[in-house]
Amino acid sequence: MKILVTGATGKLGTKVVETLLKTVPASQLAVSVRNPEKAEGLRARGVEVRHGDFDKPETLDAAFSGIDRLLIISTFGDHETIMRQHTNALIAAQHAQVKFIAYTSLTNASQSKFFLAPLHQAREEAILKTGIPYSFLRNNWYLENEIGSIQGVMAGAPWITSAGTGKAGWVLRQDLAEAASNVLTGEGHENTVYELSGKPMTQEELTSALGNVLGKEVPLQHIDDIAYANMMKGAGVPEAYLPMLVNTQKGIRNGGLEIESNDLEKLLGHSSTPINEALSQIVDQISQTGD
Repeated sequence: MKILVTGATGKLGTKVVETLLKTVPASQLAVSVRNPEKAEGLRARGVEVRHGDFDKPETLDAAFSGIDRLLIISTFGDHETIMRQHTNALIAAQHAQVKFIAYTSLTNASQSKFFLAPLHQAREEAILKTGIPYSFLRNNWYLENEIGSIQGVMAGAPWITSAGTGKAGWVLRQDLAEAASNVLTGEGHENTVYELSGKPMTQEELTSALGNVLGKEVPLQHIDDIAYANMMKGAGVPEAYLPMLVNTQKGIRNGGLEIESNDLEKLLGHSSTPINEALSQIVDQISQTGD
């Protein structure tokens, strides 16, 4: 069996590959990356590094050749770009007669009104049309997405939000990487949909947990979307990123990331990382690296 991971030098892809290498011989693992030089470390460990660029379809037939199980890690961009890239990957998967596709999707993608959901729904539907057995890994919000806010709190700033009492199922990338790895190496995952989420929490519950980790009270400041955008801009966030940040807050406020599911626990074979422990890991990372 040969497994291939796309986007293997990205933040999630790197963790998936490292997790796979704990249980799968390197000779059974390949990665598809736009810049093979970034994966030289993996090549040195026996992983087959292939050049695969979703914007260059001519590279993908060779990248996916001989692959049994494929993990497509979702790309980011505008609708036209994403669907073009995704279509190129699926055509290549069909040419290569890939037997199974796992795809990193978003919470409740087929029904959610969260602003990113329609793009994930379209990509799920495109996979369904190929007829290739699939697993949709509907990841909730990475806890690492909050590193900027956590850094601010550690420096003495309040936690700023316009998400109100909306809940998200924050979860560490490592937990999601382990779930993806188990799906790629396990049996019985054909034509499945997994809602992969931590325990749904409000901003107040999250900041309370962060306060416990830091040993201090975390001031929580609720504001509206316009004020949130202005504060993020004032904090140095580039203007192009502001709509995404505001839409994330709005989506959480409207319940777009709130889902109760034990799918992650089932795929891991144990509980996901408790929020206090997960926050402690991030705080330690920030303290050690300044990230």
